[in-house]
Amino acid sequence: MIVTLRRNMTRENGVDLLRHALTTALFSSLIATALAISGRGAWGAQFVYSLSIGMISWLVIDVGRLMLSPDPRKLWPNGIKGVLLVLVGITAGFLGGNAIGDAWTGAPLLEFWTFAPHKFASTLVITGVAGIAICYFYYSRGKSKYLEGEIALAQRDAADARLKLLETQLEPHMLFNTLANLRVLITTDPQRAVAMLDRLNSYLRVTLGGSRALAHPLAAEFDRLGDYLELMSVRMGDRLRYTLDLPENLRDVLVPPLMLQPLVENSIRHGLEPQVEGGEITVRARRDGGLLVIEVSDTGVGIGNAPAPAEADPGGFGVAQVRERLTTVYGAQSSMTMSPLATGGTCAKITFPLPT
Repeated sequence: MIVTLRRNMTRENGVDLLRHALTTALFSSLIATALAISGRGAWGAQFVYSLSIGMISWLVIDVGRLMLSPDPRKLWPNGIKGVLLVLVGITAGFLGGNAIGDAWTGAPLLEFWTFAPHKFASTLVITGVAGIAICYFYYSRGKSKYLEGEIALAQRDAADARLKLLETQLEPHMLFNTLANLRVLITTDPQRAVAMLDRLNSYLRVTLGGSRALAHPLAAEFDRLGDYLELMSVRMGDRLRYTLDLPENLRDVLVPPLMLQPLVENSIRHGLEPQVEGGEITVRARRDGGLLVIEVSDTGVGIGNAPAPAEADPGGFGVAQVRERLTTVYGAQSSMTMSPLATGGTCAKITFPLPT
């Protein structure tokens, strides 16, 4: 029992105990006031009786539920145990509280035994009804809080599963695009095709052998992006130049994996590849108040000027997946925009809250 009590006695439960004690004291004061108004005696004496009965009942029931509950989250014993606990608590409060009240007023110990039947019955009913009403109030609030926690947990699990699904869709998407490029190189430049295959092998070993966590440091995301750009550099040569700008104070910020790579793929496929001279991609992260802003800009042909691709991704699958992942993780607090640059090219900007 003591072990169970220690396991269930968290800081939050301690706050709940204190809140229950204060609520019980308030109810006791109201009952004492009602009894005094009805002519059952002076308010001071009624207050001592009511407060003593209420606090003893609260102590027995609240501590008892922590000791008897098998589930630290529910914090209320199941079935007959819960009913018996309430009855024991009310009985203990009734007897102990009357004894304290008698001692305070100087009346004979447990004087209620000598009351007339109707007076004894009314005293017992008042105690029982008040005790059950308060217990039901605590129980319903606790159950509501427990169910809210279960709903939040289910929503989080659903969001986690959705993120993993989106990631498993993005990885083959990137692989198919790379293999399509590799197929072209095999016929036009076999030596560079071999170099690209070596890069791809190294990239996949690190990526697929890494952690399947739902988030990783932004530094890891930039490292992964650097590997991918090096892989693309094998195919494009001097036509692809890139800059990765990650401030030191943002390196440990946790972000979902594969958040930036689809945006870089989009810049290469629809910005740089259609341009004979290629161009440059810049990926920059910065802090804007409580927000993290990441920009992927290129010096390509710009929005609306790229010819329709002959292969997959006519609808921007990767970009759509990035939008969906942002919405899944950060909701309305996140945003993603794609806009033309005055100097030519395109800038994709994603914004979401920094972890607190």
